[in-house]
Amino acid sequence: MTGRSYVLSEVTWKVVKETAFQIAVLPWGATEPHNNHLPFGTDILESERIANEAARLAWEKGVKPLVLPAVPFGVNTTQLGIGPTINMHPSTQLQVVRDIVESLEACGIEKLVILNGHGGNDFRQIIREVRAETSVFLSTLNWWTVLDATRYFDEPGDHAGELETSLMLYLTPDLVLPLTEAGAGQAKKFRISGLREGWAWAPRAWSEVTSDTGVGDPRAASIEKGFVYFHAVTEKIAEFLTDLARADLADLYD
Repeated sequence: MTGRSYVLSEVTWKVVKETAFQIAVLPWGATEPHNNHLPFGTDILESERIANEAARLAWEKGVKPLVLPAVPFGVNTTQLGIGPTINMHPSTQLQVVRDIVESLEACGIEKLVILNGHGGNDFRQIIREVRAETSVFLSTLNWWTVLDATRYFDEPGDHAGELETSLMLYLTPDLVLPLTEAGAGQAKKFRISGLREGWAWAPRAWSEVTSDTGVGDPRAASIEKGFVYFHAVTEKIAEFLTDLARADLADLYD
């Protein structure tokens, strides 16, 4: 049995040297608690599975994507001390992206998509900085913002809520505890009006915001909702990967 040709960790040098990959996809997650019922690796598992399926669909459309191994650590400065949450500072992420881009450029892969699965990560400024140093075209997307989640869920939630719980019930049901074990995901909001309304921003002190680490009620989650959402979001991302893989970098604008 051979590995999937679009997943780097599964293919051999024999396959790689015979394939002209057009675009690399880097899933990036985090290691952090997700309420009482989801595993610490939720963001990693979701990002990896979404990247792999989107790449499969793009491959079937005739392009050659390559999914890199997922980065398991995200920016978690506001969750330090809540269990073994692992933090990676943005400055460290910058260096990781630099090294990966350098490696891709050396082997002739001209395009990279960072597929982000953690709200604490923000790669836009990192891309702006690295872009000045490389000929590789860099882009990023947050998979949970690709679609209007309210079309698929009653209350999607922000962290380990209905959306993420449904997705994990579909993708890795053996890692999800019964929803009777889940906390309600109730979260406090800032007292300061600008922060509460969203036009000003500051990071949330997680241990002060939520008692169960969740933000969003997961109790309406289901495998069926996860199935529908997963296939809808991966198809949309596959369209992007296909368009970008086929794009002429010298002629991107009209």
